[in-house]
Amino acid sequence: MKKELAQKYNHLDVESGKYETWVEKEYFKAGTDLTKEPYSIVIPPPNVTGVLHLGHAWDNTLQDIAIRYNRLLGKDALYLPGMDHAGIATQAVVEKKLREEGVSRYDLGRDEFLKKSWEWKDDYAKRIRQQWSKLGLSLDYSRERFTLDSGLNDSVTKVFVDLYNDGLIFQGYRIINWDVEAQTALSNIEVIHKEVEGKFYTFDYTVEETGESLLISTTRPETMFGDVCLVVHPEDERYTHLIGKHAINPANGQSLPIITDDYIDIEFGTGVMKCTPAHDPNDFVIGEKYGLEMPNCMNPDGTMNELAHQFAGMERFEARKALVEYIREQGKVHSIETHVHQVGHSERTDVIVEPYLSKQWFVKMKPLAQEVIKHQESDGITFYPERFDNIFNQWLENIEDWCISRQLWWGHRIPAWFHKETEEIYVGLDAPEDIENWRQDEDVLDTWFSSALWPFSTMGWPEETDDFKRFYPTNVLVTGYDIIFFWVARMAFQARYFTDAAPFKDALIHGLIRDEKGLKMSKSLGNGVDPMDVIEEHGVDALRYFLTTNSTPGQDMRYIPEKVESSWNFINKIWNAARFVHMHIDGEFYDIEKAKLTQVDRYIIHKFNETLELVNRNMDKYEYGFVGNTLTRFVWDDFCSWYIELSKSGLQSEDEEIQYAAKATLYTMLKNIVIVLHPFMPFVTEEIYQSLPNTEESINLASWPIVNPVDSSDLSQVEFMISAITQIRETRVSYDVKPSKPLEVSVLDSNNNPYEFTKMIQTMLQNMAKVTITETQKSLTQPINGGSVCFINEELVDTEALLASLLKSQETLKKEIARAQGMLSNERFTSKAPAEKVKEEQDKLDEYIRQLNLVEEQLNQ
Repeated sequence: MKKELAQKYNHLDVESGKYETWVEKEYFKAGTDLTKEPYSIVIPPPNVTGVLHLGHAWDNTLQDIAIRYNRLLGKDALYLPGMDHAGIATQAVVEKKLREEGVSRYDLGRDEFLKKSWEWKDDYAKRIRQQWSKLGLSLDYSRERFTLDSGLNDSVTKVFVDLYNDGLIFQGYRIINWDVEAQTALSNIEVIHKEVEGKFYTFDYTVEETGESLLISTTRPETMFGDVCLVVHPEDERYTHLIGKHAINPANGQSLPIITDDYIDIEFGTGVMKCTPAHDPNDFVIGEKYGLEMPNCMNPDGTMNELAHQFAGMERFEARKALVEYIREQGKVHSIETHVHQVGHSERTDVIVEPYLSKQWFVKMKPLAQEVIKHQESDGITFYPERFDNIFNQWLENIEDWCISRQLWWGHRIPAWFHKETEEIYVGLDAPEDIENWRQDEDVLDTWFSSALWPFSTMGWPEETDDFKRFYPTNVLVTGYDIIFFWVARMAFQARYFTDAAPFKDALIHGLIRDEKGLKMSKSLGNGVDPMDVIEEHGVDALRYFLTTNSTPGQDMRYIPEKVESSWNFINKIWNAARFVHMHIDGEFYDIEKAKLTQVDRYIIHKFNETLELVNRNMDKYEYGFVGNTLTRFVWDDFCSWYIELSKSGLQSEDEEIQYAAKATLYTMLKNIVIVLHPFMPFVTEEIYQSLPNTEESINLASWPIVNPVDSSDLSQVEFMISAITQIRETRVSYDVKPSKPLEVSVLDSNNNPYEFTKMIQTMLQNMAKVTITETQKSLTQPINGGSVCFINEELVDTEALLASLLKSQETLKKEIARAQGMLSNERFTSKAPAEKVKEEQDKLDEYIRQLNLVEEQLNQ
């Protein structure tokens, strides 16, 4: 017995219990029918540091739409879930929790600390799974992975060892980005640059041999304790006499040699630069070139070390203030200017990053990146939108070596051991046999190192598993443009190197979700929105529909509560339409194949076919916003507003064949509507689908509709009738004529000849519009698409009102013509918009011009 629909749509009731049933019945389990075409998406693994935000909801909904759509197409669709261990972020929150308990990680030791971290992971993983269920994500939980699970750890170890053995991983001293709070290295793309107001300090360095003053500027005086020389350009005539001499460092009185290098810009500043190789990447290059010492004057926690003399132990910025004051007392401060500049901050802790000389592990990126670039055009990743392909390639072409070691405990420990006596390095899949003679590297790998393997390691690689052979490469990656460099590029080069393929065929790039004012959502601004609160208030179907129909690929989106309400209203409209259909089919199945369809039945089927063709083309291009708006127009306007009203004539007919056709059409259209909307709003469509007779036990087992061609040769009459009824109703409102008052009208085609309707359509028009169609002389003409409606009744004509109405129409039409012409003359629109959208705009323009001519003709009369 099919369940009845409640009288009113209640999202809480509709969404309750369904997800648990879907998971229990294994509707989302992939690999159960190997005759089907495989389709796969791996979820971008959320960090186990907290709960999902609105950006996750958007990202995951886009993925789930693709999965549900392809499952309805009959494919073996795998949506693989998983989570990321998030090295720095997780360790930071676990350490913070321990500090609140009065304990440090060093008090616990490494093993006990890791136990605490796993407890945190298990707790937050449960919360994330609960949120996935709330979002309705059709995930195959039997294949869930974690970036730190044993299988992925084996994959990570193999990749590290292979790259090391191939000469692509090395250990060396480099200037790295150092997070003084987390006390770990950061890669370049983990640094966020912010505009900061600082100071530009210019100091007086005295030349020992001549007593001359050299003015040298810096924004970081505290690093002066690491100065090893001054550098001038070899062709700078101002200083050639000083080459080889020495100048006194005002910070510590040290004698600094004056050397030359053509790196120096003669035009910049005074043309003299201090060289601090351990604290500046450009200075490091000069230091390596000339074999200079590289003294590091700072401790890992951001305090000054013994090289800072009396300032040792002071926090770096406190030391800066004290040092400047000390130099001022010597009379060596020339000037201090306010200076606004970009300063790097740690993405995780938000502290100012310190350029810092450190021994770290690195990946040689250029050979790996070149391999990706070489394949990008032939068998690489297809980006949606296409412009991100250029951004991707440009970044790869300018790539730098990747610092992959992190001074943390939570993460994949580096599989490298150092001999206790000889310092020989051993890198291998297993520990050395005489382990008592070796110590393992304390560091772990950058989180993104394991995330870069996600598309293939989750499928069982390096083993040739059934899943790896069937579902890899995956079909599409959905992610925000903000992590193209963090994640997409790294997945691309690891996949190309280890699997000789792109990790996924397509990359759908979306923007950021912002608040109503366009500001980025953040804790500091207090403008974040919890998706769970939105789901409680409006339902997940409304949230999903809003997120996917109010955005275009690659663009940011604003969260506007009123638009979520509009999505809820649309679902409510579908619910009421479904109740109307139920009222008339009364639990019976009506087979459209056996129905003798009328013009209006064929009309709505034809409109659905047109809609379905548009939907199919744009679903494959991930134009979900266009698809959603197309479906909304069809469901709201064509089906709910018009066909349901038009069908009443057939439902009330004494002809059983006409009645049957109307019921069969209503049933078929409702069933098709809920199936094509299912990827966007899975819960309400399941509720309605399960209430219909002759369906599968769940919409998850249904099949995507196909175009069912009908005779469309006479359907323009229905379109014309709808335009006429619309104009008649609007005219009644304009002239304050009651809807029940009979009117006389003539309906003309574009050549001003009486329009020839079939008997059924003419009767329907007269009944619905409360008019009598006549061919008598017109007294008021109103334009409609493809013709006009002429009103006969004398009391309808008010010359002043008519003139005002015509002038208003003229103004409106001119604006619409200007708008349409502007769009069609915009090359960005005509070249990038879907072809059907461009044609639609051209057709509108042609019709606006025809209507304007008609209005102006009446004005002339």
